[in-house]
Amino acid sequence: MNDGLSDAAGERGDGFRAGRRATILLVDDEAEILTALTDLLEEGFEVTTTTRPEEALALLAGGLRPAVILSDQRMPGLTGDAFLERARAYSDAEALLLTGYAELEAVVGALNRGRIAGYAAKPWEPAALLAMVAAARDRHELRRALETERALMRGLLENLPEQLSFKDAAGRFIRLNAAKAAALGSSVAACFGQREEEFLPPEEAARLAEAERATLAEGTVSEVTETGAGPDGLPRWLHVSRVALGDGVLVTIARDVTEARRLEARLRQADKMQALGTMAGGVAHDFNNLLTAILGSLHLAGKRVKDEPGLQRLMRNATMAAERGSALTRRLLSFSRQNELAPRSVAVNRLILGMADLLARTLGTTPGGTLELRRDLRADPGTTRVDPDQLELALLNLCINARDAMPGGGTITLATAEVRVGADEVPELPAGHYVRICVTDTGSGMSPEVLARVLEPFFTTKEVGKGTGLGLSMVYGLVRQSGGGLTIESAPGQGTRVALFLPADAGEGDAEAPEAADAAQARAPARVLVVDDDITVREVTAGFLSDLGHQVIEAPNGEAALRMLEGDAAVSLMVADFAMPRMNGAELAERARALRPGLAILLVTGYAELGTIAPDIPVLQKPYRQVELAERVAALLG
Repeated sequence: MNDGLSDAAGERGDGFRAGRRATILLVDDEAEILTALTDLLEEGFEVTTTTRPEEALALLAGGLRPAVILSDQRMPGLTGDAFLERARAYSDAEALLLTGYAELEAVVGALNRGRIAGYAAKPWEPAALLAMVAAARDRHELRRALETERALMRGLLENLPEQLSFKDAAGRFIRLNAAKAAALGSSVAACFGQREEEFLPPEEAARLAEAERATLAEGTVSEVTETGAGPDGLPRWLHVSRVALGDGVLVTIARDVTEARRLEARLRQADKMQALGTMAGGVAHDFNNLLTAILGSLHLAGKRVKDEPGLQRLMRNATMAAERGSALTRRLLSFSRQNELAPRSVAVNRLILGMADLLARTLGTTPGGTLELRRDLRADPGTTRVDPDQLELALLNLCINARDAMPGGGTITLATAEVRVGADEVPELPAGHYVRICVTDTGSGMSPEVLARVLEPFFTTKEVGKGTGLGLSMVYGLVRQSGGGLTIESAPGQGTRVALFLPADAGEGDAEAPEAADAAQARAPARVLVVDDDITVREVTAGFLSDLGHQVIEAPNGEAALRMLEGDAAVSLMVADFAMPRMNGAELAERARALRPGLAILLVTGYAELGTIAPDIPVLQKPYRQVELAERVAALLG
């Protein structure tokens, strides 16, 4: 035996050099045999030995995980094949048997009973035994690797969100995951061996068969296909990739791209809305120029016809109509602007009543119509600090959503009240007194799934082109920036109630606009340069200032204004329009300050957003009254 071990010494490194050290369990009732086997195998294995099969079973039950078990056959109490058969309950190790049997029949029986991978006769040939044990270890490692791969593939198949399936040449499922089975309205087990066409309507089945024939002919095909309506009633899309693997086997991966398609469409719609907002801002600017000329001319003309009551009445009517146009442009500008909120004390009841015409025209509410707009305005709501233009826009959005939820008609109710909110009563809202504004409809309501997502930007259940998905998220952003909160109550068939909670304020709210009053004459008349490319606006502004007692010179653009400033040192104030060609008001102000550092400057504009201007330059919004212009000029001139 020693000679045999010596002869194998040079082979042990070759047999085990590349393999990692696996564990081998040696079981033999003769200690000398165990010693010899240990000497032979310890360079390539972590060796564990025992002379008793019962102890070996206890070791396996206790967590020993050998790659190979090598056991003697003839042992007292428990034969090797019986021990190896019982060891299967604890271990997946490769089982080898050492036997001194001479009869082949007896050896075969022992191998079959113990499900043994191989055997060696005593006395063994060292090189052959080393090769047998190394092969057993390699088989064990390969089997474990395959099992790991299968587990990984099974886990991937079962947990992949995409729909994955494999079909044979006859189109029958040979593998598929739960996502694919669920898409077919079935289980994985029920789909095995079935054709996908059996789960589809005839038209879809025909399209599928044609697509799969094209894939088998061309190799790989990808397409985006519409799959009909989802649970929300809206169309859904799948990106389907089909790959022919040969021998007629086809693998299909389908990924739901509905949200991506909807988001893409909503982004396109949002771009349109942004373009519309920009256009609205431009229209409002031009309209504000017209209103400035109209209102200013009416005011100046009114001073000249004080003794003619009939003409005064006509001019008051014209002025009121122009003022309504001014309110319209303010709403257009609030729609187009993206600047920070301008909160002030607002009486919510007065604001809602002031929206009557806007809501009637926008919602299409008419006497006897199918859509009814009601107001339930409590007497107790005081005021709240909020941007009134943005609050109007928020309420308009909510009313439009309510209208769209009632295609067959219904009732929209605007309600106000002052409420005391307790801690944790409204999400994200501290306890305190709030003004609550509710918009309630009698429409279709929302499912819990839709309700959970309505505040997400770009989420909408409307068709593309009929909604951006920004309405509710913008409303939520407004109330949060104003220190308030929002709740939504809805259920299918029971309508929707959106409640805005805004902090109660001690102010009195914006008063109604007073009648136009005559501005006081300037205490210290000055020489004023008026710069505007619109001659009608320029003449009105110059007329206002002249009427106040100032001496006025005019310039149609920035270049002409700079030349006048260079040649006229008496100019102490410049009133300039912001939007002018070639050189805008901000650029003109910067160059004028460089030329005349002490010059007082007032910018006037019909835009909501001015970009970057010097913080010490005041801005007056068009259309303005003479009294407003007089106050700004007096403040600048000291």
